[in-house]
Amino acid sequence: MTTAPEHNLDHITPREKAEILAQALPYIRKFHGKTLVIKYGGNAMTDPALQQDFAEDVVLLKLVGMNPIVVHGGGPQIDEALSRVGKKGTFIQGMRVTDDETMEVVEWVLAGQVQQDIVGLINAAGGKAVGLTGRDGGLIRAQKMKLLDKDDPNVEHDVGSVGEITAIDPSVVKALQDDQFIPVISPIGFGEHNESYNINADLVAGKLATVLKAEKLLMLSNIPGVLDKQGQLLTNLTLREVDELCTDGTISGGMLPKIAGALDAARSGVNAVHIIDGRVPHAMLLEVLSDQAYGTMIRSH
Repeated sequence: MTTAPEHNLDHITPREKAEILAQALPYIRKFHGKTLVIKYGGNAMTDPALQQDFAEDVVLLKLVGMNPIVVHGGGPQIDEALSRVGKKGTFIQGMRVTDDETMEVVEWVLAGQVQQDIVGLINAAGGKAVGLTGRDGGLIRAQKMKLLDKDDPNVEHDVGSVGEITAIDPSVVKALQDDQFIPVISPIGFGEHNESYNINADLVAGKLATVLKAEKLLMLSNIPGVLDKQGQLLTNLTLREVDELCTDGTISGGMLPKIAGALDAARSGVNAVHIIDGRVPHAMLLEVLSDQAYGTMIRSH
């Protein structure tokens, strides 16, 4: 097997390799036995080399005694599948309008194709992954989302089978974790009449991290992290600083829902939320096991 040039580490001496490994030790010790919820999306999810890096990172974190849980999205894959059946995705205020037919496609893309790809990658890297949807073990209960118009709160938009979480029962996740499995969760919830709901994966990851009292919530994204107005990466933020950045418009647009999920988790007891650049190979390992910042860390205190 030939090694890709960027993966060829021949230029590093054995002593340097040992130093690098030893530097990870305090972080391994600190986070041993702790739960990490990982939101997996963006380029990290569609580029084959980055997919493999991600799977290796998850397995390594599990093997050194942490408990990674993966929650995945799948927007691009859903769009591709919809176009194959001749449907065009429509959005209202950033929410995908999900009629019954679209919901069927969402379910088979997320719980079938995407989830099983991730499970396969993790297993191929030496882990034991198990795929779940919100139905498994009654994990995610949901209800239809009421989407009020941002300009006129008296107007409510019907976005179909888009759900908001009413309850999370983490017992199936805990049981799998304790048995050395790595749960891979599709963001599909179920309602009181067993109907399916499509839920934003950032929200599922944030809520799950809160319920499980996770040590960290890691959100892989297509951006370097939170940037200031000059475009510089802000590596370390407190909750108050994030509020100020939202108020003055530094954080806006597509970044707002991500930050909302992050803030909820940080306010509810998750120690740190990391928004990580998923386009950087092994960004997750670098963020968790070194003092190098490969994204923005939002601290709860």
